[in-house]
Amino acid sequence: MGIGVSLILIAVGAILTWAVTAEVSGVDINTVGVILMVVGAIGGLISLAFWSSWGGFGGTRRETVVRDSDRLVER
Repeated sequence: MGIGVSLILIAVGAILTWAVTAEVSGVDINTVGVILMVVGAIGGLISLAFWSSWGGFGGTRRETVVRDSDRLVER
């Protein structure tokens, strides 16, 4: 789950928690909203924790250097 999906989950959860006043039998919309916000926050933190290993958009380009017997080849 990326940062974008985490932000969407947090936004939908906030809308369900604070903006929706409808009632559905068998489902507490406020609880569903809080659960979505918590899952979005945890997913965002995990995404940020692994951001450095993934490199993000526009990260440094790593070139592979292969040594041939008498020349240096970069791919």
